[in-house]
Amino acid sequence: MSRSIELSRRGFIVMPLLLAACKPRDVILEVSGLTMGTTYNLAVVDAPRSVTQSDVQNAVNTALATVNQQMSNWDDASEISRFNAETTTNAQTVSAELAEVMTAAEDIRVASGGSFDTTIGPIIELWGFGADATQPNLPTDQDIQHALAQSGHENTLRVARGSLQKVRPDVNVYLAAIGKGYGADLIGRALAEIGVENYLIEIGGDLYASGYNPEGKAWQIGIETPEAHTRGVLDVVSVANLGMASSGDYRNYFEQGGTQYSHLIDPRTGRPVAHNTASTTVLAENAMLADAWATAFHVMGQEEGLALAEREGLAVLFTQANVNGGGFTTSESSRFSALRNV
Repeated sequence: MSRSIELSRRGFIVMPLLLAACKPRDVILEVSGLTMGTTYNLAVVDAPRSVTQSDVQNAVNTALATVNQQMSNWDDASEISRFNAETTTNAQTVSAELAEVMTAAEDIRVASGGSFDTTIGPIIELWGFGADATQPNLPTDQDIQHALAQSGHENTLRVARGSLQKVRPDVNVYLAAIGKGYGADLIGRALAEIGVENYLIEIGGDLYASGYNPEGKAWQIGIETPEAHTRGVLDVVSVANLGMASSGDYRNYFEQGGTQYSHLIDPRTGRPVAHNTASTTVLAENAMLADAWATAFHVMGQEEGLALAEREGLAVLFTQANVNGGGFTTSESSRFSALRNV
């Protein structure tokens, strides 16, 4: 059995370089750090004269503190961890922020036919991809069916306006596939409160691009070539006032008996995705939606996902690994084509 060297879920968005040929009036403020088990990077252009580096850092810190206090599965004191620890099946009132995220998660679950789900922790653990896993695992069909019975919003959770209710007392909610995007959005809101309009915020590959870059144009975002041991740029997209996220399985998988098993699990089957879609990139009105939809579309794969994207008017780019020979082929929805050069 072999396992890939790197295990990051994301790594598909290349943070754009702030070009040296900036206009003289441009003032670029940059902050970066660690959060949610990954890194964040922020670039601000043409901030109001009254806004200092410290003001920007404080806005970031406040937003990240909020999202971690409410949605971190690694903090036992967070709101979502306390909800997970409860065994009551009574409805529980939640914060406005957590309610916003869970409502979006439920909407995407329904729209994607179950391809996105925040309650599939038992299945992820079963396959050996959980936070505490020491090695991959190849479960039996019986194991998978048992884990499926413990998972799925439809079976285990009720999401209502301002509240969550467990159907099964042992259900747990995991927000890794939507929380980083929401964190980027909260930072954007905090920046807006201090008058910042032009910025790029990226958390673990999920980002929101607002206004213009140092050249006075839309932000130029590189999409990484989906190869495990390279950092090439597959495509460059112009992004302004949109969230962007990518998902893929080329760095987190294990092999057994000549078969590769992805860390991306289809909630509908309880099994790793087996198509040849190497990565999926989504543009959306905010980073939270881009984050969650990137996972949902990658679970579906190009054929099923592109059909849904066209029906729903969603912006998605699929990158397929060529089966006979090297290289990749891309397919994009009409909405992605319309947004890629804003």
